[in-house]
Amino acid sequence: MAVEKSVDELKMEIVEFTRRLYMRGLIVGTGGNVSVRIPDSPYILVTPSGLCKGYLKPSDIVKIDMNGRVIEGRLKPTSETHMHTEIYKARRDVNAIVHAHPPFCMGFSCAGVPLDKPILPEAVIVLGEIMMVDYETPGTMSLAKKVAEAAKKCDVLVLKNHGSVALGENLEQAYIRTEVLEEYAKVLLISNLLGGPKVLSEDEVRRLRGI
Repeated sequence: MAVEKSVDELKMEIVEFTRRLYMRGLIVGTGGNVSVRIPDSPYILVTPSGLCKGYLKPSDIVKIDMNGRVIEGRLKPTSETHMHTEIYKARRDVNAIVHAHPPFCMGFSCAGVPLDKPILPEAVIVLGEIMMVDYETPGTMSLAKKVAEAAKKCDVLVLKNHGSVALGENLEQAYIRTEVLEEYAKVLLISNLLGGPKVLSEDEVRRLRGI
């Protein structure tokens, strides 16, 4: 049985994983945002707006309610607060969300090319179906509603001309899905340049998704 983490531990975890996102080049500058649901609570913890996510401190993390109201914290919460709260409302099983701007994945999102070729076993197992969400202005409720609706069907989303959203039972899972998504996008691009990917069979995909 997993031991629930304290608020302070969750804040430290957010700081650690945003640092990893920054160091891996999955976010740059002030871009991207991360949140976690506080166990047995109507509140979530989110990254602040306007700060480089590679250098956050636990005291920078903001506690908000499911309507986006600040409960604790000295900074303004992420501009994508609505997107996070709407996903949590739609998916009771989701406890963490990573919104990043991985460059290879972004290339596919800006070209409107879906990431739908089953070529890597790990990607099939870890990511499942990857849904592409049509563009809406960042930070708007219209984007939040559209993303939350898509999140009912899958755990990994690509937002056209915007970035990626990965959901997880915990922050580590959401982070790993973001990493694997970017690696998959990179390999798919390379395989396209080398004459086109050789996809796994439907039977093999079913076997992998059963693991």
